Amino acid sequence: MNHPAAALPRLPTEDDLPSDDGEPMETWRHRLQMDLLIDALLPWAEARGDCFVGGNMFLYFSEEQLRGKDFRGPDVFVVLGVSPHERKSWVVWQEGKGPDLVIELVSETSRQVDKVEKKQIYQDRLRVAEYFWFDPWAPEDFAGFSLVDGRYRPLTPTAPGQIPSPLLALRLGWWDGSFRTVETRWLRWWDADGNLLLTHTEIAQAEAAAEKAHAEAAQAEAEAAQAEAEAAQAEAEAAQAEAEAAQAGAEAAQAEAKAAQAEADAAQRQLAEETRRAETAEAELRRLRALIGKEGDA
Repeated sequence: MNHPAAALPRLPTEDDLPSDDGEPMETWRHRLQMDLLIDALLPWAEARGDCFVGGNMFLYFSEEQLRGKDFRGPDVFVVLGVSPHERKSWVVWQEGKGPDLVIELVSETSRQVDKVEKKQIYQDRLRVAEYFWFDPWAPEDFAGFSLVDGRYRPLTPTAPGQIPSPLLALRLGWWDGSFRTVETRWLRWWDADGNLLLTHTEIAQAEAAAEKAHAEAAQAEAEAAQAEAEAAQAEAEAAQAEAEAAQAGAEAAQAEAKAAQAEADAAQRQLAEETRRAETAEAELRRLRALIGKEGDA
């Protein structure tokens, strides 16, 4: 007699499992550091389109973990080769794989767990390819590891406070600046060319600053063009005034020439009149002499 095979127990999905333990992060600085790492990686992940970036959410990977109600998850993690859609928790048996990179933000209370227990789990159970830890209150406490032959080997810093992530072709490094009004030394992402990965907010601010600078440059260019046009107009008006002055000078010279000509003509007429008078007087004198001569002869 054949008996039907017993149905395999169904493992819970993200909708069945707790997604919040009600406990806050260690400090506000820890929360800001977590947000900064995730927010700056999101544009990079969106450009790839095949990865999920998460943090401060539960990571489920074994039934033993479920029985022990060990619901803690990584502060920051990246999974490659998956859909980027939203999840409540990361459930390994539902997704088909675990994280490829994990970052834990350590503190006095979590230091032993993050550096020993979690590191062991990420190495032996989840086989996370790269693991980093960082203390937001003590930035020098920063280390990175790569899984080589089943064991974590330290990643060699490229400079003080700079550790590469060969898996993501990025690097993690110190950055001194302000994030959400908190001025301190943060851990941030950089690309292979040394460019800081910006958050969506920083990208929007940079674009706004670029647009403002472009508008100011356009305004300055327009003002320069206006000034140049006004200078050209002033030069044209000066040339016009100079031409008018030259015209006035020419007209004055012409008037002066006409006056001189009129004066010369008057002098010529006067000379002709005087000549005529002289000739008349001379003719009269000759007539009188002739008359006197005739009287003498008589």
